[in-house]
Amino acid sequence: MQTVTILGATGSIGESTLDVIQRHPDLFRVFAITGHKQLERLVQQAKACHARYLVVADEQDYAKAHELAQRYELSSEVLAGQRALEEVASAAEVDTVMASIVGAAGLEPTLAAVKAGKRVLLANKESLVMSGALFIDAAKQSKAEILPIDSEHNAIFQCLPADFRYGDLDASGISKILLTGSGGPFRERDLQSFMDITPDEACAHPNWSMGRKISVDSATMMNKGLEFIEACWLFGLGQDDIQVVLHPQSTIHSMVQYIDGSVLAQLGNPDMRTPIAYGLGYPNRIDAGVAPLDFSTLADLSFTTPCATRYPNLYLAIEACRVGQSATTRLNAANEIAVQAFLENRIGFTQIAQINEEILNRFEPTEVSSIQQIRELDKQARLAALALVEEG
Repeated sequence: MQTVTILGATGSIGESTLDVIQRHPDLFRVFAITGHKQLERLVQQAKACHARYLVVADEQDYAKAHELAQRYELSSEVLAGQRALEEVASAAEVDTVMASIVGAAGLEPTLAAVKAGKRVLLANKESLVMSGALFIDAAKQSKAEILPIDSEHNAIFQCLPADFRYGDLDASGISKILLTGSGGPFRERDLQSFMDITPDEACAHPNWSMGRKISVDSATMMNKGLEFIEACWLFGLGQDDIQVVLHPQSTIHSMVQYIDGSVLAQLGNPDMRTPIAYGLGYPNRIDAGVAPLDFSTLADLSFTTPCATRYPNLYLAIEACRVGQSATTRLNAANEIAVQAFLENRIGFTQIAQINEEILNRFEPTEVSSIQQIRELDKQARLAALALVEEG
């Protein structure tokens, strides 16, 4: 039986993970769940899954979480703060860690799990976007097993040969990785109306049910840009090894093209429980609660190249990947500030890319050698992006 910690349990990935786990009480038990501000939901989850620990990210929320735990007669021990997050991610009793905290906040807890040699189900792409080589080196040293949970990277992983060696596409006869994206809700919208896009419109993804931040990232295709960077680190790829392809139906989740002309694709309904179940059960397959794909109802599978004018954030992320680690760290920080400002109606939709581009161009590349340095770059970019938001 696997013992699991879920970092970010109240988000969409965390909820889906708990759904899969409850289907297999003979295979999994929950050691700890963590959350941010949805405290009552977190307490309800802990009671339902019999978690040993419940951890709130902000120490200031401890008293309220403890009060809720008493009200619900919760047996779980309530903890709070950054150190607690890292402790439940690296505890000796834990086999598997679902890393699904959204954004830069997930870096240290995820890295703690990696350094402890855990099986890490990686849904927090920002960990690799920000720390890159430091993250991969830590995994190699601890022999941690990193299994990708983003649907696209999980699809790539499934389509790679079993003997794939990190960074060696030639040895496996691979010519290209095809990273698919739906194009979000504004794939066909008139570009002249982009300044009128509202947060609710940007969060209404046509295929996937996701949190608000990642939904906006999907609408701008920054999410695909971050996934591009993540794929480079996960599989040891160069920027020219990956081609981003628009696939509006979200049926094919990504593909691997081989030198003999073959293309292997992973298909399925757009439900994150599929890659989550794959990661939890690996190398075995377990029921995810997802309806199988009905090929008799598939009307169309279409593919196009994403337009740089419509999706500038995608190409900013690819450029940042070419520049290096400091650029991807700063871009991620700027984007988090810009997206939050958009969700608060402080800036327009098109200003997200404008702020990201300004931050990317403002700073010179810097060699990155420590997590402390990454945090300094992150803070620097956030402050600069906040200033741009205030300027309007």
